Amino acid sequence: MAIEKIFPMTKAGKEKLQQELDFLKSVKRKEVVERIKVARSFGDLSENSEYDSAKEEQAFVEGRITTLENMVRNSKIIAEAATASDSVTLGSSVTFVELPDGEEETYSIVGSAEADPFEGKISNDSPIARNLLGKKVGDKVSVQTPGGEMSVRIVKIK
Repeated sequence: MAIEKIFPMTKAGKEKLQQELDFLKSVKRKEVVERIKVARSFGDLSENSEYDSAKEEQAFVEGRITTLENMVRNSKIIAEAATASDSVTLGSSVTFVELPDGEEETYSIVGSAEADPFEGKISNDSPIARNLLGKKVGDKVSVQTPGGEMSVRIVKIK
């Protein structure tokens, strides 16, 4: 039997995934089934682009439901006490400055299931997070990114 991947996440991250899962199961799934039903009424399915589109959407929705069920089932909530540390851990909010003279940037390090760089949440699997984990305020960290190597100095950890 294959080993299930564990998805570390915050309580809020798990709730967000559960809400999306509930929406897909209770609302979106029914909408797609109705679209398929309407498209079938148009006749010949071999040349029915509405039907093809609805079936593709159904496959996407069912795949996303399966993925979310797996993530929720195998989630591991990051304990609040575990994040209270003087070093960077999963769940920490880290402020750093890109060297030599960059602006301050703040990111929360979360599990891959709830990562969203546009909301300031980076995955613990990302190159920068992997290099920041375990470091302390004042530490200089070099990170190999797809755009080349960058150096940062940790300013604050929450």
